[in-house]
This record gives sequence, C-alpha cells and structure tokens, in this order.
Amino acid sequence: MLKLYLDTSAMLKRYISETGTETMDLIYDKAETGELIITISLWNIGEALGVLDEKRREGWLTEKEFKQTLNNFGEELLKLIRLKSIEIVPVQSQILTDTWGPLMTYHVYEADALQIATCRQNKNNALISSDEKLVQISNKIGLKAFYLPTDENEMITLINEHY
Repeated sequence: MLKLYLDTSAMLKRYISETGTETMDLIYDKAETGELIITISLWNIGEALGVLDEKRREGWLTEKEFKQTLNNFGEELLKLIRLKSIEIVPVQSQILTDTWGPLMTYHVYEADALQIATCRQNKNNALISSDEKLVQISNKIGLKAFYLPTDENEMITLINEHY
C-alpha cells in the first residue's frame, strides 16, 4: 500500500485553496477510498492550528472561514482515522534523536528535520511538501520527496503506479 507523508504545508493545501490544492484533493480522495495511506506527525496538527490561527490574525481568513476550516480539518481527520487511512505518528524520543543528523548536516529548521525523521521512521514511500528546501534536502538524504507546486505529474504517476 502506498504511504505518503504530508508535511504541514502540503496538508493545509487541502483546506486553503492555493497551488497544489487539486493534487492534495486527489491524495485525500484516494485515502478515503482506501487506495493509499496518509501519514502525518502529531506535530503537524499543532503546526497546522498555528498556521490557521496566524492566517486569521493577519486577515487571510475571516472568523467564519477560520471556524469552518477548523471544523473541516477536524472532521476529515476523524473520518480518515475511522477508515484507517491515516497514520498520525507521535513525536517519540527516537524520532527526535533522528533529527540531529539533518539538523547538523543540512542546517534545516527543527520542524523540517522532524518531518524527515518521521517519514524515514515510518517507512513512507514519499514525502510531499510545499517547502522547496525541505524537498531538496529530503532527496539528498535518499528520501523520495515531491515539491507540491511543480511535481504534480510525478506524484500522480506514483499514485497510479501503486494502485
């Protein structure tokens, strides 16, 4: 079964319409039908809440849009949990210690190192992100990673090959 790790920047494209939203819709639709498994870190949920709150405070989302987005996010997480189509990986000591290598070697942001370590620990087929630097570093260390704004065709090919 295809397992795709979504970092926060990719995951939020499902709820905020931007470049990459259509691809994320496809990934979530495939997860809903049991054709693939989405993996996220428990960290992603908190980070997503922080990003949504920031978008509300900066006026990118109205209060009504913010509440609706939170509701959609929560309901979809619960649905995917019930369908066993999402794995939410807790932040464990082993994952945290596995961040040290990428931190020191590639000088990445701690949260990005956590995404890499979680993806590796969970043996995902690929990491998907809208953070170009995270994708570049992931590819350098041997993870298959896709940059959401430009790698849509490659992601669709990967999804179709596994079904």
